[in-house]
Amino acid sequence: MKRLTSAGAVAIVAAAGLAATITGTPAGAANRTAPLPASGFNEPAAIKAENALTAQTAAALGLGGGEQLVARGVAADLDGTEYVHYDRTFNGLKVVGGDLIVERKGEAIGGVTYNRGAKSVAVSSTKPTLSQASALGTAAKSAEFKATSNKGSLIVFAATGKPVLAYEVVTTGTKADQTPSVLHSYIDAKSGAVLAQDDEIKTGTGNSMYSGQVSIGTSGSFSMSDPSRGGNNTTDLNGATSGSGTLFTDPDDTWGSGTTANRQTAGVDAHFGAQLTWDYYKNVHGRNGIFNNGQGARSRVHYGNAYVNAFWDGTQMTYGDGAGNARPLTAIDVAGHEMSHGVTEATANLNYFGDAGGLNESTSDIFGTAVEFSANNAQDPGDYLIGEKININGNGTPLRYMDKPNKDGRSYDCWSSAVSGADPHYSSGPLNHWFYLASEGTGSKVIGGVTHTSTACNGATITPVGRDVAAKVWYRTLSTKLTSGSTYRDAREGAINSAKELYGADSTQCKGIEAAFSAISVPAGTAACGGGTDPEPPTGDNLVKNPGFESGATNWGGTTGVITNSSSKPARTGSYKAWLQGNGRSTTENITQSVAIPAAATTASLSFWVRIDTAETTGSTVYDTVKVQVVDGGTTTTLGTLSNLNKSTSYVQKTFNVTQYKGKTVTVKFLGQEDSSLQTSFVIDDVSLVAGS
Repeated sequence: MKRLTSAGAVAIVAAAGLAATITGTPAGAANRTAPLPASGFNEPAAIKAENALTAQTAAALGLGGGEQLVARGVAADLDGTEYVHYDRTFNGLKVVGGDLIVERKGEAIGGVTYNRGAKSVAVSSTKPTLSQASALGTAAKSAEFKATSNKGSLIVFAATGKPVLAYEVVTTGTKADQTPSVLHSYIDAKSGAVLAQDDEIKTGTGNSMYSGQVSIGTSGSFSMSDPSRGGNNTTDLNGATSGSGTLFTDPDDTWGSGTTANRQTAGVDAHFGAQLTWDYYKNVHGRNGIFNNGQGARSRVHYGNAYVNAFWDGTQMTYGDGAGNARPLTAIDVAGHEMSHGVTEATANLNYFGDAGGLNESTSDIFGTAVEFSANNAQDPGDYLIGEKININGNGTPLRYMDKPNKDGRSYDCWSSAVSGADPHYSSGPLNHWFYLASEGTGSKVIGGVTHTSTACNGATITPVGRDVAAKVWYRTLSTKLTSGSTYRDAREGAINSAKELYGADSTQCKGIEAAFSAISVPAGTAACGGGTDPEPPTGDNLVKNPGFESGATNWGGTTGVITNSSSKPARTGSYKAWLQGNGRSTTENITQSVAIPAAATTASLSFWVRIDTAETTGSTVYDTVKVQVVDGGTTTTLGTLSNLNKSTSYVQKTFNVTQYKGKTVTVKFLGQEDSSLQTSFVIDDVSLVAGS
């Protein structure tokens, strides 16, 4: 779990626990114009129930010896479908990056999503070559401070690739600028290489904002404890940086003065931020507290020489100008941002490096923005600027811009392979841009008194589906689709599938979510909204020869044996068809045919019928594929990809527009690829390419 920073503010987050109850409809819901609310349940009891089934679940998934599951969170739909987030251990060692999601109804497993596709997290040996002392030394040396604590333990590290035995070393201390650090270093237990690092605390300087007079939940006579929100409470640490502190109290229930002359002022802002965030998640997403366990947030305030720190459920936020002038008042969107890191850890538990780091940071920007709009505070109206009130840059500019992320000079507007190597505060840009485009669309408009202007990376005009829709889709994606190492491509797949489940495949909402991901240059995968997105099936003379394969392989090239009259798979018509893959091992197969498209054509459509059956436990993970391609000279273009996720009990027609190839002789190609286990069969029949004029 991470926090808002720049050269600016903030944070440390303690590992915490549970997960989400989602808003939405049953998976595979029919077309709808609006989602249904979700049911709630006692989260600790749900976790306990799932942990009682871990051995049974591991066996059903075919996990290897030594691998055990630990339930971390559960999200539930109204129809009883559950999405269970599991972590894994191997021979008793924690596996970093070994998480997975199991979709189940009762005891029946409907699908599984493995982080980074890692079905196995086994390592050949759990005996390290490198000594723990050496690992501790490497971690301490790489820290930019004198360590006051340096502790390590063996783990399996599977967060970035092939699982390896490693040490996780947690180095604690204080940096030269007097800010604390809790640095996690992952050290290869064989080579001693530093595999990844993550400092829980991000520090910097900034100023404050003022929300005006606000109402806060209190109790008794009078204390900053809010029984209506799970006991949200705020304490004064009285100069300490740890511990529980003393509950803020007041004789007349009038708190603070709006200045640091009154110690209650910082408490008001911390308490108010916790209150607004609780209300947003409860009222919009049906979530019962940050960790969905009914418990309120504990906010603690520390006054130092140059900083005022506010701690929320383990998240530290630091404000001040670094010169002894503490200004603690926190902005609404910043409060929502920080506390939303707790929601992320309790659900997808996104890493803070690679694409996942950007998704993590952007998730907090998205929900911090949503909290700001929901608060409807006249002194801090909703907008798509992050931290605009705290003047963290010292020149009146916000920390980040969601409508035009690269306006800060560092963030990315559009996704590319370069994004994964950037700092999470800048790699968050594409998803922030997606949220803005899905919420507000392209063009210029004034929101919250601020002019926002956005353009799509692909030059398209984006029609918005609204902020509430975009936030609900992203919350469901976070709760049910993403794992710790998810990428931007996973985010697109998950969001489109979430939109289909919430609103229907043919809905305006689904199509808008999909278009916004295309608008930030995330490539299309297998997930797509339905209903009229394909061209109409073609009519007229077919340019493909032997289209139904009834003459065997005549006129077709490619892999020998794919075109067959085997009775194992039925043809759509006649007895021959093309049967790609279905081998249950790592193989590649294809069929091809050269077709001349007349120059006089005004339209041209490629169409075929396909039936897909699979032994994969599909979930939302792609294992086996067939790509529909056109080869034009030295250029190969993939028109679409089918996978094990598209399984069907009968033939389905697919159609693609190929008018751009008129006047050319091109090769139509179906390219199949299968992974190392569990078969998927792609059976193709009745191919046609028809040109109209």
